[in-house]
Amino acid sequence: MNILVTGGAGFIGSNFIYYMLKKHPAYRIVCIDALTYAGNLETLEKAMENPNFRFFKGDITDRKAVYALFEEEKFDAVVNFAAESHVDRSIEEPEIFLKTNILGTQVLLDASRKYGNIRYHQVSTDEVYGDLPLDRPDLFFTEETPIHTSSPYSASKASADLLVMAYYRTYGLPVTISRCSNNYGPYHFPEKLIPLMLINALEGKPLPVYGEGLNVRDWLYVEDHCKAIDLILHKGRIGEVYNVGGHNEKSNIEVVKTLLRILGKDESLIRYVKDRPGHDMRYAIDPTKIQNELGWEPETSFNDGLRKTVNWYLANTAWWQNIVSGDYMSYYEKMYKDR
Repeated sequence: MNILVTGGAGFIGSNFIYYMLKKHPAYRIVCIDALTYAGNLETLEKAMENPNFRFFKGDITDRKAVYALFEEEKFDAVVNFAAESHVDRSIEEPEIFLKTNILGTQVLLDASRKYGNIRYHQVSTDEVYGDLPLDRPDLFFTEETPIHTSSPYSASKASADLLVMAYYRTYGLPVTISRCSNNYGPYHFPEKLIPLMLINALEGKPLPVYGEGLNVRDWLYVEDHCKAIDLILHKGRIGEVYNVGGHNEKSNIEVVKTLLRILGKDESLIRYVKDRPGHDMRYAIDPTKIQNELGWEPETSFNDGLRKTVNWYLANTAWWQNIVSGDYMSYYEKMYKDR
């Protein structure tokens, strides 16, 4: 197969690229990424040594560039990770989220139709469902849970999901959607909870925790997520949504305190700060459908996954130090200025 992976210089996309290159060594993987603030070409440095991998710098909203790439590469499948994804940023600047997450998805869907009715998979989020009450641990998001968004980010992702399903019903485009819980693992951009707290703790800086830290998330180790997408891409039923969850519900403060214990740091570093507007209280996914249909289950416990993540950040300090300092933004220029 020749697969287009969009947003592959980001966190989950890059992990998926490495997973697929290893799992399917005969496949060709092409990555398109605009290399905005969260896209780091340095993340793909090892992938670029593989002859079956190609990187293309481009924006999925650029219809001309996307069409040219589709025409050249003759893709068999598209996996769309490309998205603005940070809730705080969406509150401050909604427009870029609507442009990338909705209009960019439309361009990819149009290209998939135009160049052979290509198999299309949309990577979405459990945030499209809104949130669940803390006092109802028996409630979970299923694929039938109504969409009920809370932020410009989740609204943009829900809009994209609806667009994907419209292209399936209207045009017969072969699509699937996966909605995952919070991912964590290698290459996680340092603005997100786990890498932010980890790096701040390593540097002896305060750990800012929203409110009282009682917000609950279902944590999914990123490699387990990649396995799920691989299964959906190859065996999932066309026109279906699959929830992908880790069965690892933890409050934010529990995550932070666990990190501090692993690092041998004191809890005095924790600083409680004003909560963000519209902060969802609890996410929890029921992954029964993907388990029953495709045999997928999360393989990594939260404690094991968190230790793997800590060990990766300790072994790859240059990667995150370049991001924190801003030096990673110059990596593309260094790589390509003479090409």
